[in-house]
Amino acid sequence: MSGNLPAPRTPLGSFADKLTIETPEQTDLDFTVAGIGSRFLALAYDTLLQMLVAFVVGMSGAMAIGFLAAAAPSAAVWGFAILILFFFFLYFGYFAMFEIIWNGQTPGKRRAGIRVIKDSGRPLTPAESIARNLMRIVDWLPAFYAVGMMSAILTKENKRLGDLIAGSLVVRESSFTDLKPAWHTAQAPSGPALSPLGADRLSQDECTLIDSFLNRRADLTPDVRFRMADEIFRRLKPKLSLPPENTLSTEKILEALAYERRAMSGYA
Repeated sequence: MSGNLPAPRTPLGSFADKLTIETPEQTDLDFTVAGIGSRFLALAYDTLLQMLVAFVVGMSGAMAIGFLAAAAPSAAVWGFAILILFFFFLYFGYFAMFEIIWNGQTPGKRRAGIRVIKDSGRPLTPAESIARNLMRIVDWLPAFYAVGMMSAILTKENKRLGDLIAGSLVVRESSFTDLKPAWHTAQAPSGPALSPLGADRLSQDECTLIDSFLNRRADLTPDVRFRMADEIFRRLKPKLSLPPENTLSTEKILEALAYERRAMSGYA
């Protein structure tokens, strides 16, 4: 979609538990900001996984270094350095790696039902995710995430320092699935729309964008409605499998994609 998204705004009467983003196409996207409790549970789960991996690798590494020390003392020094480097990447790279691969989620975040996104509602870039997680060095100080917890308490959207640096925030996963289409009819689109169009290749953000447009299109002026549908379609077209004889309008294609995605999730 063209244009830059303006800064998010928080609805009146809400202490940052909701994030509302207004797109240039006059459509609002609503997200529920994750609380400190759910973020703590996610961190606890991730930390447990890290500790288990660290224990297994640490024990194996210590045994290997012991054998190296007896055979080649200089090699044992390098082995110890590699082990320390592994622990560093395990702690900091773990979060960045999973957030990049799983689109803003780690195993702990997935279990807690939360996700990291940009303030604009878009996914974080790999560089932003790395910068966000490197700040854990400071967030941890002086111990047990004291700085990060204090930052989350004092900021409106529960942001730790890493979120402030990367321009990110953590939202509930339900924000992406709670959009219940008000546009649906008694029957799903018929004809060519029944053929799989490739909804399984769309990201969660792209599916949310489709639902948001379909929910609000009746309130748009005809020119804005047509332009917005066309821009969304052009953004998604490289991922779609459209039949050569396709005669569906752009809006019908978006409807078909929404039904297809909902059918895959079991609530069509």
